[in-house]
Amino acid sequence: MWYRGFALALLLALASAGLRGLDRWVADTALPVTLAETSTEVLDRKGDLLRVYPVGTGIWRMAPQLEQVDPRFIAMLTTYEDRRFQSHAGVDPQALLRALGQALWHGRTVSGGSTLTMQLARLLEDGTTGAWAGKIRQMRLALALERHLSKDQILALYLTHAPYGGNLEGIRAASYAWFGRAPNRLTPSQAALLIALPQSPERRRPDRAPVAAQAARDRVLDRLAQAGLLTGAEVAMASQAPLPSVMQPFPRLAPHLSDRLLAARPGAARLTLTLEGEVQAKMEQLVAEAATRAGARISAALLAVDHQTGEIIASVGSPAYADSARQGFVDMTQALRSPGSTLKPLVYGMAFEAGLVHPESLIHDGPIDFDGYAPQNFDGAFRGDIRVRQALQLSLNIPVVRLTREIGPAKLLARLRQGGAQPQLPASDKPGLAISLGGIGTSLQDLVQVYAGIAAGGQGVALRSDQTVTRRPLPRLLSEEAAWHLGDILCGLAPPAGARAGVLAYKTGTSYGHRDAWAIGWDGRHVIGVWLGRADGTPVPGAFGGDLAAPLLFEAFGRLKPEMTPFAPPPAATLLVGAAELPLPLRRFRPRDAVFDAAADAPQLLFPPDGAHLALEGGPLVVKLRGGLAPFALLADGRVLTKGQRRREFEVPNPGQGFSSLVVVDSAGQSARAGVEIDAPGL
Repeated sequence: MWYRGFALALLLALASAGLRGLDRWVADTALPVTLAETSTEVLDRKGDLLRVYPVGTGIWRMAPQLEQVDPRFIAMLTTYEDRRFQSHAGVDPQALLRALGQALWHGRTVSGGSTLTMQLARLLEDGTTGAWAGKIRQMRLALALERHLSKDQILALYLTHAPYGGNLEGIRAASYAWFGRAPNRLTPSQAALLIALPQSPERRRPDRAPVAAQAARDRVLDRLAQAGLLTGAEVAMASQAPLPSVMQPFPRLAPHLSDRLLAARPGAARLTLTLEGEVQAKMEQLVAEAATRAGARISAALLAVDHQTGEIIASVGSPAYADSARQGFVDMTQALRSPGSTLKPLVYGMAFEAGLVHPESLIHDGPIDFDGYAPQNFDGAFRGDIRVRQALQLSLNIPVVRLTREIGPAKLLARLRQGGAQPQLPASDKPGLAISLGGIGTSLQDLVQVYAGIAAGGQGVALRSDQTVTRRPLPRLLSEEAAWHLGDILCGLAPPAGARAGVLAYKTGTSYGHRDAWAIGWDGRHVIGVWLGRADGTPVPGAFGGDLAAPLLFEAFGRLKPEMTPFAPPPAATLLVGAAELPLPLRRFRPRDAVFDAAADAPQLLFPPDGAHLALEGGPLVVKLRGGLAPFALLADGRVLTKGQRRREFEVPNPGQGFSSLVVVDSAGQSARAGVEIDAPGL
């Protein structure tokens, strides 16, 4: 009959209007901000967490990525909280009807009908659960969220905001705080607790309400067993697992370096460093132990670097970040201190490079006075004539000052800067001879940077701790031959008691007044530098680099790796001869005025002249001489290019692109030199 058709049409029209109204009602929903502030995370090179910072309100809220959360936990969560999560549109009518029926039957709320999307809506608006107005608002917002976000995005937001007790929000913060680990693999007991906590985070906190926490966890386990996600054996074992009794502290490795990088990139959500987390933890423990042994108020710092890549793999700024007695908040890898004797190897390397001396040359260790500056050796003794090799190994002051005078303090300072360091002179001072004995301000990082250049064959790269920074080569610090000689000399130093000899090239240093104790060493792959002293710069009586810092250096290498990396072989042009076979000018160091005061019959370099700019196009260098007594030897930057040469015009191999110092020596030991610049082929 007609009225039945009319009634049906009317009902359909009303339903359609209702659906359109519902659609407009949902579409007009004002969405809350979903991009909540999350903690800045500092990761090591493998992606493991080094440090995490709370958000501005003091809440630990770490942004989860679903691929970093145990998939089994996700399955357990959705099964327990929202079985039809993947199919509903934000509201689950079946769950609501079930919850309503149970409430009417029992006269109280037995189970909630909220979906995970509705729970997210409540968390985003910080709303209530029980009031009908709040529940309707959650439904409306849940329907709106489902229209704008994918299921994975909704799940990720829930796992970011869910409360887990105290100031913990989100699955990752909760997993680190309660279990000390990332949530990538969770036991059934751990997963069940993390599912139960958000429903009543304060009443179920395992550190304050262990009975309630255990009961809630066990209910989750039983429900998951009923759903077929856990076996009876798994439930039995999980029920017996102990609950955490305290919140664990968040990782706080490399705090000084993390603070420094975050200050340079404020607001960064994630910093990925070149550090190795396991090595960093070992080195922090080692530095803390060493400082404790050294005594009260003693601070210490350590830097470990891969000198082939420039990557910093461990950076320890103090024994304990929060130790006020040791001023642990001061990053001693960056503090300006006197380097003591640690710059001496660079002086010797420059002298080798310039052809002033060879490791087997004799140099005089005796009283000197340079315009009122009369340096003394540390022990006050003089040793007379001594091999350069021994002078460096004994860290004598007088020989290195003699060489510094010949090289020039300004050139030494420039070479430090060329090597990537940023040394600081006392206010308004010009560089003087004392620079080679520590009369300058530099940091542990700067010293390690310079030593990394030496260890890498004289050609270093800029140190870096941020994975986003690309490898940057530095200008050549030393010739390859000079750098090799330094390693050969310094690996001959006697090691600390109980340490293996000949595996590390290292140098120690003690600053004036025993304020700083240093040790820096390298093998074929790594450089480690250590410093000990007081952060406020006051003296530490009896502190010596050899006694205090060297054992720490060797122990650090032992914790870094089981075996030392062998050194590279000597470069082909290295002059490997005994003292008796050295060219006469290299047998004994003579001051500049003696070297350059040529006699009338001394050899002269007619070609190339001093200051010449040559374009050899990769070909040999033609040399023309006048005077002198044959046979002749010709050196370039300390490398022998030819010897036994009797002609006064001859060819020698191309010394290579860049500046070269040529020295010709005749059979009487007289010499002449010229500085030339050779262009690269094609220029």
